[in-house]
Amino acid sequence: MSTQQKLVDTARYLIQTKGYNGFSYADVAEQVQLRKASIHHYFPAKSDLARAVVEQSRGVIEEQARRLTSEDFDPQQQLLFYTGYWEKCIADATAPFCVAGMLAAEMPTLPDDLAQAVQEHFRTLSYWLETVLTKGSQLGVFRLRHSVRREAEAFMSTVYGAMLIARAYASPRTFPEIVELALKQLLGTSQGHHDDASRAS
Repeated sequence: MSTQQKLVDTARYLIQTKGYNGFSYADVAEQVQLRKASIHHYFPAKSDLARAVVEQSRGVIEEQARRLTSEDFDPQQQLLFYTGYWEKCIADATAPFCVAGMLAAEMPTLPDDLAQAVQEHFRTLSYWLETVLTKGSQLGVFRLRHSVRREAEAFMSTVYGAMLIARAYASPRTFPEIVELALKQLLGTSQGHHDDASRAS
């Protein structure tokens, strides 16, 4: 792994656990065993480092969205993979909170370039969800009560809200319990997350 990637990974974890205003280059230097001056060589300002973290995450979502447009996919399974990823990360504390979510909470204090990157991240995620929900609606899997954009943003809000409540209660199990309700609503049935996941396995 390159030094630059180590810096990005370290910054990601620090943002997830402390927030943008809760860490400094001294924290990064201690984790990566580099002098602060060396970090500035790669990322002149802390906002540059944080923006690299956000842009890397957005790049992953953009690639997933491109794949959805070029191949057949199971929309319900896509949502289960998405929520299941965060369920695991929260449970084992590898990524206890989405980095973009943490930064969004600090939006008023963020530098303009970083704030814009956070906004773009959420727009990209919303687009991905819209693609999944549109396909699910066309197949009769999801029952949308509102426009696909509103449904996508409502589901996204539920996921991030569930992360927040799980952290507030120090209860990882709270996350899937909340998300399960949103999945039930989309499916329009009494079946939940774990029933669907067991059938898919």
